[in-house]
Amino acid sequence: MNLWNSFYTGLREILSHKFRSVLTMMGIILGVASLLTTFALVEGLAKKSREMLNSLGGVETIRVFKKEPPREQVHIADLSPGITIADAEALREHATLITAVAPVYEQSATLEHGEADYRYTIRGVWPEHVIVQNHKITAGRAICQLDLDEAAKVCVIGSRIVQELWPKDPNVQPVGQTILVNSRPFTVIGVLEHYESEDAKRARKEGRPVPPSRYGSRFDPYSRKNSTFLIPFTTMFFEFKSAGGIGSSGSSSPIPSFSSSKSNSSTKDDPGPNYRLDELAFHITDPQKMAEAQAEAHKILLASHRGIEDFEFENRVEWSEGIEKQNTQIKLVGGIIASIALIVGGLGITNIMLASITERIREIGVRRAVGAKGTHIFVQIIIEGTVLAVIGGLAGLVAAFGLLEIIEQATSGDSQGIVNTQAALASFIFAVVIGVVSGIYPAWQASRIPPIEALRYG
Repeated sequence: MNLWNSFYTGLREILSHKFRSVLTMMGIILGVASLLTTFALVEGLAKKSREMLNSLGGVETIRVFKKEPPREQVHIADLSPGITIADAEALREHATLITAVAPVYEQSATLEHGEADYRYTIRGVWPEHVIVQNHKITAGRAICQLDLDEAAKVCVIGSRIVQELWPKDPNVQPVGQTILVNSRPFTVIGVLEHYESEDAKRARKEGRPVPPSRYGSRFDPYSRKNSTFLIPFTTMFFEFKSAGGIGSSGSSSPIPSFSSSKSNSSTKDDPGPNYRLDELAFHITDPQKMAEAQAEAHKILLASHRGIEDFEFENRVEWSEGIEKQNTQIKLVGGIIASIALIVGGLGITNIMLASITERIREIGVRRAVGAKGTHIFVQIIIEGTVLAVIGGLAGLVAAFGLLEIIEQATSGDSQGIVNTQAALASFIFAVVIGVVSGIYPAWQASRIPPIEALRYG
């Protein structure tokens, strides 16, 4: 038995009944298209979630938050200074699994340049802030240790601030220019990359209106990063925070250590509110050692908080795992639903093959009479069903791309599917398996037809 001849015979049979064959394959085409489209859309949504996670620093970033101490420590909670610069210095000094620490002082301030003025939140940071928050500098440079040592009046700004302070000059180069911050002059030393989603980038490239963010402005990571205004940590303290830096007794508080280098190991107690940080985050060496890094940081912070456990960590490992888990679940559910169309297409193949056998009983009898065995007939029918499935599967892959394009246009680019080779291959193989399985019963029936009765038929 020559498989190539069997394949050729099956293809010739399909072409001799074109319209019937197309109708038979429609179930396979729609099934494959639905299955691949589901996989692609889910992958597109997962990619957006990963982008947002990465824009917030990725899974390597851990944030420290204030929390209520446990019940047994409530009566001594005042012994803890809270989350302070001493915590950042202790982590920088003693943690072995942490590569960067980012303490932040925040202050609402008025930014002015020419006739433009806006109110923004400015942040005093260490040089490591750009690493922890995954910032990228497109012009100029980032804040360095020398800027902290000299409490320099310099700043690094986001793209939105550039647009609003220089509204009439879209091609402006802000580096070297001066911005007034609460009437104090600051020199721009760096500009951050413009952050936006892949949908927005594609729309901008194609000249379409940029789709609005699906997140509120408060929670939109892209808007927050584009509105970034960074100054040296020491500059923030001396220019904006130290005016109220007096302890509860009313005496002047000493100037704390602001060094981000490990050479400075001194830490001081927090005598007043201006030593407390508005934000503290750190970047670990390896996400696989997340538990060890948190345990190490917990031990260090517990010592600087005098044994009071009034802090907690937020890591994004659970968020990342949740994205992947949700991705898998949606693919599974969507795949099962889309597979129903493939199964229906398989039933259509079974039905058509049974009808085809009825029409070809005499042909089967002639083949058996000249020496063909039941096995040969069985394989012939299986191949015909498989050919239908293969052609339908290939057409379904093409149809999936068309369907994705229609969905993208209908949603103004907000639903962008990502077709990967694995999903396309899985959809196609499933279609072929359906074709093989669908042809088994008709092939078995054909192989059992007695040759003499088949010759008498018709």
